[in-house]
Amino acid sequence: MLTCDQALSLLSAAREESGRLGVPMSFAVMDAGGHLVALARMDGAPWISTEVAQGKAWTAAAYGMPSAGQKAKMDSLPNFSTALSAMTDGRFTPQPGAVPVYADGQLVGALGASGGTGQQDEDVCSAAVQACGYATSAG
Repeated sequence: MLTCDQALSLLSAAREESGRLGVPMSFAVMDAGGHLVALARMDGAPWISTEVAQGKAWTAAAYGMPSAGQKAKMDSLPNFSTALSAMTDGRFTPQPGAVPVYADGQLVGALGASGGTGQQDEDVCSAAVQACGYATSAG
């Protein structure tokens, strides 16, 4: 289980990393069931970035893998990707920018970002997860 305090620590680490890049972003922390635990939008981040960060984090939590992995899978399946998005009320977001959060080999949630490039978003999330003592994979 990912506590509110742990989620806030992830947000703080992500904000710090994003600040180093000089790219304002929004961040969302989901629990392993895809429920929002914490959300933050840095000053200057696009208003839509909060929604995008949540979708990316939901996708990483749902599959227990970085959201970029779903993009790679869905590139050749655009109709299926659209159907999944519709079935999940728009939460399925197969774009780079979120990573799962593992503690002791167990999926406890996901951290998603939006505001930079997909790669910048994912790199910030990975750095934040590691800085807080978690892993982005089970092994």
